[in-house]
Amino acid sequence: MNEFKAGFARLDITPPLGTNISGYYSQRIADGVLDNLYASALAVSDGMNTAVILSLDIIGINKKRMDDYRKSIADKNSLPFESIFISCTHTHTGPEMGEGLYPEDIPYINYLERKLCDAAALALADLKPGTASIGRSVAPGISFIRRFRMKDGSIRTNPGIKNPDILEPIGTPDEIVQFVRINREDADEILLVNFQVHPDVIGGTKFSADYPKFVRDTLETALDNVKCIYINGAQGDTNHIDHLGVTGIALSGYKNSEHMGKTIAGAVLQAYMKKLPVKSTPVRFGQKNIDVPSNRGDKSQIPEAERIIALHESGRDDQIPYSGMELVTVVAEAYRIKMLENGPDSFTLPLVAIRFGDVSISGVPGEPFTDIGRGIKENSPFKMTLISCCANGCEGYFPLKSAYDEGGYEARSSPFKSGVAEAIIEGSADLLKSLI
Repeated sequence: MNEFKAGFARLDITPPLGTNISGYYSQRIADGVLDNLYASALAVSDGMNTAVILSLDIIGINKKRMDDYRKSIADKNSLPFESIFISCTHTHTGPEMGEGLYPEDIPYINYLERKLCDAAALALADLKPGTASIGRSVAPGISFIRRFRMKDGSIRTNPGIKNPDILEPIGTPDEIVQFVRINREDADEILLVNFQVHPDVIGGTKFSADYPKFVRDTLETALDNVKCIYINGAQGDTNHIDHLGVTGIALSGYKNSEHMGKTIAGAVLQAYMKKLPVKSTPVRFGQKNIDVPSNRGDKSQIPEAERIIALHESGRDDQIPYSGMELVTVVAEAYRIKMLENGPDSFTLPLVAIRFGDVSISGVPGEPFTDIGRGIKENSPFKMTLISCCANGCEGYFPLKSAYDEGGYEARSSPFKSGVAEAIIEGSADLLKSLI
């Protein structure tokens, strides 16, 4: 069998000040840097097949631009298109990269393409013989379900701390930390870490990688000769807010981001020496496209959607009879209805996976609910499957069928009809099995 090799690279991708920051439905313009943003690259090869996995401190990049980036990286490094896997951590304090409400920085977008090509090239140049091992641990008390059933039967996202009208959370967070250690000959170890929770802890108008920065920094400081890559998992229905008030931890801010990152890193350190050696070859990769129906509104809904959008964009949210997350939900729903007024009737979603030996990485092009991640892992034929949100696309929320029946922000804003989550689980399972 051919020898397994792995390589690592990391490049700074912090945009210039004045760039629009992503996330939310109000404009934020970067006026400072709390910490730099990075692209981390892992190259893997069995001598015949080679793939590159990149993790970016960015909220997400739409499929069209991801395809352009992947093609450019593949062409410049003489690799197949399907072998390029780009994952975004989904930090809400990174640059605007989609066709959003506020202008993109086109020079930066073009600059990022060059940086990603360079990161891939440097990781490929760093390929060294290695062996893989895996481990799992638990990071409790930092990821919380954000959707709740209220006492009146309604469903609300982020209903408020200790809201007396809360009946119960809808679901449970996945608190499992997964990691892969790649020990290399005469080179730094590469540590691939996977957890699942929204990196929306800091807010404000300064760039930050949010808690993934502290995962990487903590592990690289605590362990000698280790380079860490963080991949964020199925996080679409979770965040850092303890609405039930059980933990007593601060709601948000840089210190809570640090706490979360160090908690994930601490879980890795607890299990670090309990590694399970696994096969690291062969290297395989693939892409499966699935078509899903779009969540188009009725024509009768268009006038009200246009009215809400006009009020919001003119700064008159006070004339929309909602507040907090309910206001965000109504505004997001209005944009969804207007965006899909003239179609399309369906979307094509790319599911991308890379396998090296008994380890696989399964990418979902948007924000999957927690149970999508669980479903993909449960149906995977490999000893460890890492789930990546916002991978090779960032097309919206992927709620479960039950969420469409119940309502709430994610389902009401999603451009996809009910059934998209289940199609992703089935399609991902088929793709992973094809890589055996």
